[in-house]
Amino acid sequence: MSENTYAAAGVNIEEGDRAVELITPHAKRATRPEVMGGLGGFAGLFKLGDYKEPVLAAGSDGVGTKLAVAQAMDKHDTIGIDLVAMCVDDLVVCGAEPLFLQDYIAVGEVVPEKVAEIVKGIAEGCVQAGAALLGGETAEHPGVMGKDEYDVSATAVGVVEADELLGPDKVRDGDVLIAMKSSGLHSNGYSLARYVLLEQAGLPLDGYMEDLGRTLGEELLEPTRIYAKDCLALVSECAVSTFCHVTGGGLAGNLERVIPEGLTAEVSRSTWTPGQIFKTISSVGKVALEEMEKTFNMGVGMIAVVAPEDRERALAMMTARHVEAWELGTVRVAEEGEPRVLMTGEHPGF
Repeated sequence: MSENTYAAAGVNIEEGDRAVELITPHAKRATRPEVMGGLGGFAGLFKLGDYKEPVLAAGSDGVGTKLAVAQAMDKHDTIGIDLVAMCVDDLVVCGAEPLFLQDYIAVGEVVPEKVAEIVKGIAEGCVQAGAALLGGETAEHPGVMGKDEYDVSATAVGVVEADELLGPDKVRDGDVLIAMKSSGLHSNGYSLARYVLLEQAGLPLDGYMEDLGRTLGEELLEPTRIYAKDCLALVSECAVSTFCHVTGGGLAGNLERVIPEGLTAEVSRSTWTPGQIFKTISSVGKVALEEMEKTFNMGVGMIAVVAPEDRERALAMMTARHVEAWELGTVRVAEEGEPRVLMTGEHPGF
């Protein structure tokens, strides 16, 4: 009679070990001088360094159903960039510098090469953010997830001096909203995008779309832009009140979170035209503008709220850093009954 084994139950320890071997060179790319010890320990160690009154910031996130597109296309080397972006760009909203990130990858079956591709993207995202990949966990879940299925999540930790914290309390009447262009859908709204484009319209992921200039799948897998270093550069040179990371809930929904009571952020749609993917979703899926704005970033990935005297400097800095940016609107005293975010005008060509 054969003996039952862990492998027979669907967990292959040897393949897990091989995955670690393939991951190691990618993880070593994403480091910082403060990292202590090497890979393989039970805990990642990070020396905080010299701060007067450090405040730690932490954020956890995933990438939602964008994973379904990556799995359908069997392309796994960019989803990790999305994961890092979703975590670190939440930290920078309060002025925190991302220090390190730890990931969690759950798979139906460990395929070392696939896991290595995922971690390759996570490491690249950490490099772009200036953060260390301090460790993580890969868990095999046979019988719970399909063999080709996986999910990813991560927690990022950053630090900011207590007297340099940004937030709604710093926002003032007259502040200027500086928009930073998104690279596409980023990592939000994919359930709606997949529903209208793939399920309802039946568009193939590998089908070339003239308006997009590439296949639909390539467009949907465009990595989320990471703004952390750009935002920190702004903080060092300009009077920044806060930032707004435009994720789930759209531009207005997220901007409301950083505008204090008594003030209104007036946003002019006339200042930009959303990218082609947003037009495609809206036209093909017959999705109304109101629903689009609640679901997608509409072409704005990050907003800096800066003092009016630093408007030109902030725009010039973004140009120098190759980030497309523009004045989106202003903050003013709210009139009676006005919302914290007031969207006005129309997008040209949308």
